[in-house]
Amino acid sequence: MYDWLMADPGLLFAFVAIGFAAQLVDGALGMAYGTISTTALVSLGVPPAAASAGVHGVETFTTGISAISHIAHRNVLWPLFFRIAIPGMLGGIAGAYLLTGLDASVARPIVLAYLMGIGLLLLWRGWRHVHVERPPRVVEPLGLVGGFLDAAGGGGWGPIVSSNLMVQGGAPRTVIGTVNSAEFLVTLTTSITFLLTLGLEGFTVAMVGLLVGGVFAAPFGALVAKRVKADRVLVMVGTVLVLTSAAGLWSWIG
Repeated sequence: MYDWLMADPGLLFAFVAIGFAAQLVDGALGMAYGTISTTALVSLGVPPAAASAGVHGVETFTTGISAISHIAHRNVLWPLFFRIAIPGMLGGIAGAYLLTGLDASVARPIVLAYLMGIGLLLLWRGWRHVHVERPPRVVEPLGLVGGFLDAAGGGGWGPIVSSNLMVQGGAPRTVIGTVNSAEFLVTLTTSITFLLTLGLEGFTVAMVGLLVGGVFAAPFGALVAKRVKADRVLVMVGTVLVLTSAAGLWSWIG
């Protein structure tokens, strides 16, 4: 249905570059792949449901590779993994069904404003070196909300789950590794739901570029997350949150 996206070979390479950059950021900071990729597709005219379905289909592969890399680098806390993965899968199913039948844009500015506030808080903690590591207490609700918003809005798992776990005191390296690894199960569940509701038309050939770029970048993100100091990760995560949220709010206002 959207074969025009692939009519120009240069456009394929552009999507490869987008997929590579988005996955590198996502693997290293625990967020942004879905947001960047979905925004690019929607801006080119792909309906939101089809864009979210295609991006989640691609993420099934990229998050799988990213999870293997994070596990290999020992970035995963398994008790935390199951506490966010199971609610995230349930939220993803609900969000996918909602997006195929309703417009979920009403809550978008509220979520973006909230994420901008979280981003500013992480920036302040990173610059001031006041991040005190402690086990996060509020976990399961984050997985449920993160999975729901990720499916309904085409992105949100990382920004919601990773940033809030860090605000509660979670160590950036293990938070990013655990959230990225759990994302594989969430995206797999969401993709299956989209497949059942939209059919194969939701997964177009336009996703080839995103898949190629994302697969190449996936192994590097885990290494970056392991090597970079916690305070610097907080600053980078906060910067990404503020910039993407500001861009989303500006687009919504426009």
